[in-house]
Amino acid sequence: MSIDLSPIDKAKFVAARRACDYVESGMRVGLGTGSTAAWMVRCLAERVQNERLDIVGVPTSSRTADLARSLGIRVASLDEVKWLDLTIDGTDEFDANLNLIKGGGGASLQEKIVATASDRMVVIADVAKEVKSLGAFPLPLETVPFGWQTTKALIEETLVNMDVLGREATLRMNDDVPYITDEGNYILDLHLHRIGNPRQLSLVMNQIPGVVENGLFIDICDAVVIGHGDGTVEIRDINAGLVSEEQIDILESDNIFADPDQ
Repeated sequence: MSIDLSPIDKAKFVAARRACDYVESGMRVGLGTGSTAAWMVRCLAERVQNERLDIVGVPTSSRTADLARSLGIRVASLDEVKWLDLTIDGTDEFDANLNLIKGGGGASLQEKIVATASDRMVVIADVAKEVKSLGAFPLPLETVPFGWQTTKALIEETLVNMDVLGREATLRMNDDVPYITDEGNYILDLHLHRIGNPRQLSLVMNQIPGVVENGLFIDICDAVVIGHGDGTVEIRDINAGLVSEEQIDILESDNIFADPDQ
């Protein structure tokens, strides 16, 4: 029996389910953070239960770790496994070159470390995440709390010479206090509107004292699985230069159709 999902949830789900086909027994798999990644964790858990899939998951946040453990996925730290076969994660934006903006969920630092410690990164997204130029989504910069206002001023001053349309930086809040990442840092969200040269911006932002890492993922993503509200997925593999389209059947399953939100 088909499940009654909204078009956006259906798009997220079919992308997540198709991306799980990349996972094979024996793999060490990076588990992303966010609403689309939550679908992926549930789909993987279903395979672990039904197919006896033997994997080790390396979560990119405490939220994902809690979800994976609750669903029966064996979890380890990156320090324990050292290197990963595959990371599957969502994104806030991606462009034609599969460059990404990530960090809307507040976990871009751990997400970038895990992704770059993987042989392959597969991104799952709904079609609305594709953009002609990155920057409509605010770019997160994880910063140390000490002297964050000085760091903010340096960032905004540096942006004057960058190929961007906006230069405002705002401190991410959690109600009336600063949002704190899993690493104990703050996040400054840069409202740039358009990023003309993502590679240059990434390099320059990381040179500013107080900035730990930025949410631009350049030359890290290998393939993107794009979900559509009609249940189709488009797969773009930038290394193989291949584009394909498939239809994903959605059937009722008590294991994965609980609340996907983290």
